[in-house]
Amino acid sequence: MDNGIWATWYDLADDANSPGRDAFLDWLHGDYLPGIQSRAGIAWAAHYQITGGGAKMQEIHDKLARAEGDDIGTGTQFLMLAGAASPHVFADPRIDEWEARQGEPAKSMLAKRIGTRTSIFTQEEFVTGPEFDARPACSTPGPAIQMGSFRTRTVADEFDLAAWYAQYRLPNMSRMPGCIATRKLVSVAGWAKHSVMYEFTSLDARQQHFQNHESLALNKAEWTNKIITYTIHAPGSPSVGKRIWPPVNE
Repeated sequence: MDNGIWATWYDLADDANSPGRDAFLDWLHGDYLPGIQSRAGIAWAAHYQITGGGAKMQEIHDKLARAEGDDIGTGTQFLMLAGAASPHVFADPRIDEWEARQGEPAKSMLAKRIGTRTSIFTQEEFVTGPEFDARPACSTPGPAIQMGSFRTRTVADEFDLAAWYAQYRLPNMSRMPGCIATRKLVSVAGWAKHSVMYEFTSLDARQQHFQNHESLALNKAEWTNKIITYTIHAPGSPSVGKRIWPPVNE
């Protein structure tokens, strides 16, 4: 089981052509993430590069209210994930304190991250998609994901949101071509109260099969449009990206 998810969004100061970025990614993929994955209770670790979800997704992004505050990290380039049997695996001992105590070279490497935002989530609901056989249960999430993190404006909105996921979004994802699985998550620690992670066989599959469904948010007659009017999202949410570790076998 992997009911606990630790998620960390961040940017890198070095640009895509910098040797410093290559050195960081080589270290993260060759040392740090395998070390996290080897810790007791942790089932998997993964790293995603956020690519964006296309023009329609950008239009949705532009309509979403955004969280503000000096304590909310603004990173939108990368997403590091780890899964565990329980969210308490990341709380006893505290994973953030463990990370802060790292010696060299980890201390210097982690200092390259900017705008870092981290959360611990527990799984509220899980539905399989038609492509679930593309990966074993409780293993690394799929080659492509979309992950949102957000709060609602009012308590009444919470009830509507729960109904929307239970009655509409999750049943649709269970039938969505290209979808491996969907996890609805709630926060144990971190800014966001809610999160959702959609797993796809590829970014192309997401674009082909999911994008038109997601863009219903732009239609005022649709329930999904109501959802985007009362949710307040973290910077960059929803994040659409491709897995860069473990490598995807094409």
